[in-house]
Amino acid sequence: MLIVILAALMVLVGRIIDLQVLDHKFLQGQGDARTLRVESIDAHRGMITDREGEPLAISTPVVTLWANPKELPDDRVQLTMLAKALKEDPTTFIDRVDRYRDKGFMYLKRQVTPEPAQAVLDLQIAGVYGKHEYKRYYPAGEVASQVLGVTNIDDHGQEGLELAYDKYLSGVPGKRRVLKDRKGRLVRDLHLIKEARPGGDLQLSINLRLQYMAYRELKAAVQEHHADAGTLVMMDAHTGEVLAMANLPSYNPNNRANMDIAGLRNRAITDAFEPGSVVKPLAMTAGLASGKFTPDTVIDTSPGWMRLDGYTIRDIRNFGKLTMTGIITKSSNIGMTHMALALPDDAVWNQYDKLGLGHAPGLGFPGETTGSLPPPYHWSKAKRATIAYGYGLSVSAVQLASAYTALTNDGKRVPPTLLKVDKPPEGDQIVSPEIAHSVLEMMETVVGPYGGGSRAAIEGYRVAGKTGTVRKVLTTGYQTEAYRSNFVGIAPVTDPRIITVISIDNAKGEEYYGGLVAAPIFARVAGKALRLLDVPPDEQTHGKWESPKEQVKEAEAANDVAESIE
Repeated sequence: MLIVILAALMVLVGRIIDLQVLDHKFLQGQGDARTLRVESIDAHRGMITDREGEPLAISTPVVTLWANPKELPDDRVQLTMLAKALKEDPTTFIDRVDRYRDKGFMYLKRQVTPEPAQAVLDLQIAGVYGKHEYKRYYPAGEVASQVLGVTNIDDHGQEGLELAYDKYLSGVPGKRRVLKDRKGRLVRDLHLIKEARPGGDLQLSINLRLQYMAYRELKAAVQEHHADAGTLVMMDAHTGEVLAMANLPSYNPNNRANMDIAGLRNRAITDAFEPGSVVKPLAMTAGLASGKFTPDTVIDTSPGWMRLDGYTIRDIRNFGKLTMTGIITKSSNIGMTHMALALPDDAVWNQYDKLGLGHAPGLGFPGETTGSLPPPYHWSKAKRATIAYGYGLSVSAVQLASAYTALTNDGKRVPPTLLKVDKPPEGDQIVSPEIAHSVLEMMETVVGPYGGGSRAAIEGYRVAGKTGTVRKVLTTGYQTEAYRSNFVGIAPVTDPRIITVISIDNAKGEEYYGGLVAAPIFARVAGKALRLLDVPPDEQTHGKWESPKEQVKEAEAANDVAESIE
């Protein structure tokens, strides 16, 4: 018996020596597997700010509560306490726990603010844990929601600039090695394996004060005219920077419980529409560049209508003889038709193409539209005519604003951008400075006492503008009672600072003309914007005109000729 006992002791001592000296890595590995952990270090998403550094999108710390159902107690009292702390119905919560009993993980509540999350953890119920995360918050709410977009619950971009710059904005998580006890509690932070790298910050060209103002005025107009939607783009006339971009309907990205899907679209970039008469000044640049016309060239528009290829083109009345400037002032379709037919077949198309129509604006925004500019192959005379006064093509609001930079930059068009730029781009020379200045002066007459945009006048500033009222196209063709009211405004004329494009979709009631619906929005928004940007008043050639509604209607109704388009 003594020999057996001694032999057993020798075997035990040998095994101890083997484990502790010769093969000690085994026990060390087993111990480490139960106590050493590699934890992830969260990296917050980059901030999005306006051009002045005001926050538009920030990441706030939150706690995600989760549990290991296998470790949760069976005691119904503790589970009821946990359910009440989570603000859930105890019966429903306990049923959910029972369904997950054979699992090793379940979420209790995602992205809880730190204070209530700590109250849950303080209950010290076995199997309940917290994970630190970040949640996106948008201080401007619905005012800039379509531009910024949103992130999902995992903090990845899903819409707008959040999606377009997701890789740049997203941080890279770090890693650290920690020592924990058998209950998962932290004992010691051992060492850092990899540092967390926060996401990059994004500074936009948007001016938050202008954005608030634009959104407020646009919303008031949409509600007043019971319109389906509205879009406003304000662009820096020299750099192409978008200073404000408002859309309605909108949504609150901080509370998406009752979100309207229609509010997700950034209509200024993703939606294309027939512009109507607001492109007449752009087509006019082709006429002046040809050398066949000057601002004082006279065209006889009598008798106020004409037949082309079986279609009828009309003005609201017989304007008789008009100068090229008068054609813009009165928005004469007949005058634009005579000009277009006197030019080479592709002259107007080439000018639109150079101005960026039919091309993606290059903002990098998800879903940005190229619009439509059909190639000039085998065009009939009617097609050449209608495209000169804004039918048969489609544009987005931001494309239209960018095209007009050619008139505010001595003939050079600059590309649009949603990011703040330190140095203005060089731009492409589209027309001569003389032509650009001449067309601006033509557009100034539209805001004068005899034009359709008199309600866009701003006290103390010279304003150039162009109105447009377009019949909407549906599957059944052009509608007789559904319109899009457009206005393009530039101020001040002496040294242009801002270009503003406004489009109101389907204003209902008697007032649906661009001069009555969209032009007043420009006056309210641009007037305040010029003062906010500290733009000094220029030499004013007229006061703030208030033409009668009938006169505005007359100047606008020339745009409502659907008989000439099929």
